[in-house]
Amino acid sequence: MSGHGHGHSHGGGGCDDHDHITEAEKAAAYSLFLKIDTERVECLNEAVDGSGKDVFKPWDKRLDKEKFVESDADEELLFNIPFTGNVKLKGIIVIGGGEETHPNLMRIYKNRPHMTFDTCGAEPDQKFELHPDPTGALEYSTKVARFNSVEHLSIHFPSNFGADNTKVYYIGLRGDFTEAHRHEVTICNYEARANPSDHKTNLMDSVNHQIS
Repeated sequence: MSGHGHGHSHGGGGCDDHDHITEAEKAAAYSLFLKIDTERVECLNEAVDGSGKDVFKPWDKRLDKEKFVESDADEELLFNIPFTGNVKLKGIIVIGGGEETHPNLMRIYKNRPHMTFDTCGAEPDQKFELHPDPTGALEYSTKVARFNSVEHLSIHFPSNFGADNTKVYYIGLRGDFTEAHRHEVTICNYEARANPSDHKTNLMDSVNHQIS
């Protein structure tokens, strides 16, 4: 995945426009965390309850070491991430822990809510070999056509670089967001029964004429 860094941290890429992206542009690009339904985020095997939500934070807080998630029983972590609308997911950045605690593999699944470690044995929609990335310089680009209508994203880190536990400080998501279309229930009053008074005939009237 060495082609996904675009030289963000090098600054000597010559004609590569990616080298000149400002911090403000980067912050705007990685603002999808604002579209996550944070209260419904699930992180399985987190050592501290609720800490999995803390890794979805602003770009300028990506290097903040105060908030992070660490795995508990083994090196696996599984995030279930619901969005508040539809996302076209284009890229992911992962900042993990130092030494061997950084995840070395990422498997992502589209629109499979409430996945467990049992169900994430299924073939992922895409998977990436990860590299240690302490500053968020590497972006892993998704197959956009496959991730163009994402309401729920699951991210599975099955292993790391050799430690007993995995540590993640930041997960950045880049893409486009569309508000969910609410399907309002429309109640229509249909006149289901025929009203006999609407169908009177003049038949009886015609036979009641007196014959003089």
